[in-house]
Amino acid sequence: IMNKNIAEIIDALTAHEDTSSIQVLEELGTNSPDNEIREYTSRALVKKNLHDSLKVVIINQGKGINDLSPAVAMSTINEILSLKDKSEVIKILDDTINMHSDEAVKENARSVKSLLALS
Repeated sequence: IMNKNIAEIIDALTAHEDTSSIQVLEELGTNSPDNEIREYTSRALVKKNLHDSLKVVIINQGKGINDLSPAVAMSTINEILSLKDKSEVIKILDDTINMHSDEAVKENARSVKSLLALS
């Protein structure tokens, strides 16, 4: 079970307005060897619902929807589906589908976009 202090730090960074908080979440959270920390961080980045935070969990190999842990990937996708305003996430998914060099990342973006269309 994830350390309560770590959860509180991630929550504080999520609430932080400054975009530097996104960098910290990406570097320390999404790169953590711990699945639970990566999952919690990915969901936090989605909740921020900013271009820079959504980009981290959509376009990066091994992070967010592209995480090697199915639990982290699915949790991130569920968080995306629960967003009220999906305009920014749709823009990033479209850009990823049209311009990303990695086929697997493109395919994951396509899948998430399909799920959004159904939700």
